[in-house]
Amino acid sequence: MQLSKAHYLKARNFILTNARMIERRLFHYHFEQGGTTGVFHAVYAYRNTDGGFGHGMEPDTASPESQPLFTIMALESLEEAGLLNRDLLLKDFMPYFESITNAKGGIPWMFRPTNEYPCEEHFKTVKEWAALSTTAPLLGLLEKYNVNHPWMEKAEAFVWDEIKRIKEKHAFCHLCTPRRLTFLENTKSQEKAMKALNDLKTYILADDVMYNNPKEEGWGLYGKPHSLMYAPAPNSILSPIFSLEQIEQDLNGLIEKQEEDGRWDTWYGLSEGMKLEWAGIQTLWTLKVLKNYNKIEGLED
Repeated sequence: MQLSKAHYLKARNFILTNARMIERRLFHYHFEQGGTTGVFHAVYAYRNTDGGFGHGMEPDTASPESQPLFTIMALESLEEAGLLNRDLLLKDFMPYFESITNAKGGIPWMFRPTNEYPCEEHFKTVKEWAALSTTAPLLGLLEKYNVNHPWMEKAEAFVWDEIKRIKEKHAFCHLCTPRRLTFLENTKSQEKAMKALNDLKTYILADDVMYNNPKEEGWGLYGKPHSLMYAPAPNSILSPIFSLEQIEQDLNGLIEKQEEDGRWDTWYGLSEGMKLEWAGIQTLWTLKVLKNYNKIEGLED
């Protein structure tokens, strides 16, 4: 099964009509040979003077305050468009991350808001502890770009300790796992990384982690992952753990879940506007996955 050209155009129109500027710019980059300058400016529109990123970089909050996770998301968007480099990491990102690193070497996941801007309830009670989902991807990107920074030594010790401590607890999370992989793929400690990767594969394939029925309510959303969240492209490091039949079933499931107006929807969103923003994010992600697997009519390699 492929996404037909007509349905692809519906998705395109949904993104161009409803998505945020950052998703529109990334769509142009991935699907219409768009340049990277627009992506850069769309990402940096969320940046604050302290070097962190806020302003609803994730649509669960409208707060302008810098958040560690949002700053990681900015890094990931720049990396996605081939814009990240050693100098940018050192100049524009490391001062902020150094300023919020805890005594153990880890970066907090989120901070509780200190203002009255609208946000989802979980932001108001968030635990401000350091997390793999922020520390690991930053460390992995620093390794990838051959950065040697004093911050890295304690951060690496923190990441390995956390990988050992949490074990399977975050295997279900489609946000935590790919960010852990950024570190495991780029660390110089590849022997330890291969063991951690093998453990991760075991956890993902354990009972009650994967949701194998695309017709199940919530399939593909937070807490109900499918294979493509771990293997969004055929060359993904976790692709070999899934059968071709499983990948094909989940690709077909994605195609079938497109809404009439072209979007792929989520249950997230504090308001109708934020739901549209989340739908724009989900729709772009889905199109990228389908393109990676040559499942869009007319876009085959």
